[in-house]
Amino acid sequence: MIILAATPIGNLGDASTRLVEALTTSTVIAAEDTRVTVHLLKALGIENRPRLIALHDHNERGKAAELVELARDTDLLVLSDAGMPTVSDPGFHLVDAAVAAGVVVTAIPGPSAVLTALAVSGLPTDRFTFEGFLPRKHGERMHALREVAAERRTMVFFESPNRLAASLTDLAEVLGADRRVVVCRELTKFYEEVKRGTAAELAEWAAAGVRGEICIVVAGATPQVLDLATGVDEVLKLVAAGARLKDAAADVSAASGLGKRDLYEAALTGKSAGTGATRTKATPQPELPLL
Repeated sequence: MIILAATPIGNLGDASTRLVEALTTSTVIAAEDTRVTVHLLKALGIENRPRLIALHDHNERGKAAELVELARDTDLLVLSDAGMPTVSDPGFHLVDAAVAAGVVVTAIPGPSAVLTALAVSGLPTDRFTFEGFLPRKHGERMHALREVAAERRTMVFFESPNRLAASLTDLAEVLGADRRVVVCRELTKFYEEVKRGTAAELAEWAAAGVRGEICIVVAGATPQVLDLATGVDEVLKLVAAGARLKDAAADVSAASGLGKRDLYEAALTGKSAGTGATRTKATPQPELPLL
């Protein structure tokens, strides 16, 4: 079978008994970075030296079939550098191939940066979504943020410390300067820090520079109570910022409860009028008497 095993995200003491047992007895390990796995074995005092196979983003698709066949005859332990494989880490394509081939897949649960950040954030945890890393490029990042602007569930993102300030600035622009945001840095490590505030406040804080592994937790959107005219104005603002009319109507509909088709058709009428806003009824002019 294939065994997905969660590894510590910063504190070695979080290695579970089951993980230590698996590392001690495994004969083959597929690892995101074999050097990290060797370091983990040494740090845990494990003398076992299993066969190590590199499995990372650049080779996973090509390696998946081979590893699935290997897992038919022996247990294959799969590790990422930190946390659970497949969650913003290699492993998904391998699991997909294993399921298709009828090979058993199981997991050894353990540390998760996503769940840890969510738990300490102080934001609602009953419904949430994990969005992975935001795009590197500004335009693509703005598009990605517009797509989740109306999301009502708490959102969790990963981010590079080098892009944190830029991402928070874009987040404040698209989702609103007052949107509640929590930045979790170096979770489970000695210098762990959890910074809470609005998107604008945290963008200003991050501008000075931030180091370490970063998770961003963002409060979901608050449903808006809008009339149709105001909703159409919101749609047209999103269109002016670069969104497609269809997408903008869907976003405002999700946030306000207004009908998507009603918003689309009314905004289309306003757009065709060339005003950039909803059309207004012209004031009738008095007729002149015929001479």
